[in-house]
Amino acid sequence: MMRFFVHYGCHFLLPLVIALWFYNPKWKKAYLIMLLGMLIDLDHLLATPLFDANRCSINFHPLHSYFAIGVYVFMLLPKPTRILGLGLCIHILADSLDCWLMQL
Repeated sequence: MMRFFVHYGCHFLLPLVIALWFYNPKWKKAYLIMLLGMLIDLDHLLATPLFDANRCSINFHPLHSYFAIGVYVFMLLPKPTRILGLGLCIHILADSLDCWLMQL
């Protein structure tokens, strides 16, 4: 149950806090763009089985690969891609925390 709250808290609350803190007064737009980072979970559709609660997404799914993570980090540098890159990096952080908690 703790994994659930940490994982989804990072997915939804961390972008909200960052949007409110750093992108006020345009926090709603920033928050929605960061939430778009969850679209990388579409790569789970390529996995068999589709969902496995005990599977670590990092470096298993194509959009969660180390190469893709490098692209997401690079997206933090140019201003036009920064907010989306931040959302993608937060998504990877949430999934990484989930993998770590899975091992406890």
